[in-house]
Amino acid sequence: MEFWGKFKPGFTILAPMEGVTDIAFRQVVAKAFRPDIFYTEFTNVNSYVSEKGRANALERLRYEESERPLVAQIWGTQPEMFLETAQALKKLGFAAVDINMGCPDRHVVATGGGSGLIRTPARAIEIIRSTKMAGLPVSVKTRLGYTYVDEWHDWLSTLLNEHPDALTVHFRTKKEMSKVAAHYELVPEVIKLRNELSPETKLIINGDIERPADGAKFIEMGADGLMLGRAVFHNPFCFEKEPREHTREELIELMRYHLGLYEKYGLAPYEPLKHFYKIYINNFPGASEIREKLMNTKTIAEAREIIDSLE
Repeated sequence: MEFWGKFKPGFTILAPMEGVTDIAFRQVVAKAFRPDIFYTEFTNVNSYVSEKGRANALERLRYEESERPLVAQIWGTQPEMFLETAQALKKLGFAAVDINMGCPDRHVVATGGGSGLIRTPARAIEIIRSTKMAGLPVSVKTRLGYTYVDEWHDWLSTLLNEHPDALTVHFRTKKEMSKVAAHYELVPEVIKLRNELSPETKLIINGDIERPADGAKFIEMGADGLMLGRAVFHNPFCFEKEPREHTREELIELMRYHLGLYEKYGLAPYEPLKHFYKIYINNFPGASEIREKLMNTKTIAEAREIIDSLE
């Protein structure tokens, strides 16, 4: 609990998101208004333990000292690979490690990883125990179940009986993806279960939270933290304690900062960067036309030229 014990109830986390929460975007969010904790993108333990995939894994794990406190999130299916990767993470300076047992992506699930582990609880237990052997605080991020909501009690009990340092619950099943409202009516029961089985485990609520104020009621019920993910696409300033209106100029300046970081870190290719443009160019007259121009660009220089012309 050396890591997780530092945070008071109500702490906030930027959710790990594939192709989103890289070293550049984490710093963009920090500039807007930083959460208490950052997570890395998902890193495949199979990649890290192989010579061929290690370079890619290390790229995903790259961070700046200013981003601390930072948790490395890893996924896979082989317990021994989790141990080896967690040992490496400790040497890389990470303060904690999180195990992904909730990703619903079909390619991840097809390997048995992510939310696929919900269907193999014995393997999930092995993975937690192996990862703990590295000596880092170990947390788990998961969903209520694989297919049915009523799977939650058995599945979360399995995890809590392993006493993870923290447990993040996305209050939907794998099958539901993000197509239905989060089942927040279950929060009191999940808190009660945590209190019974592993009261030392920090419980983090995830799903549909747009700003910290939205989750304040869960903290009052007894949860410990809030994890926000897609909210940053609606508002990069979503972690503000006292929300305020932000100008077009502030958003454009944030985009300019993002472009500079993408260049600084040599991130490539250019195309994925376009997914972020709707964050900055939105909700002002002419925004849709500007976004259309940006989507037709092929380089950062072209994108910068367009936004510079808005001044």
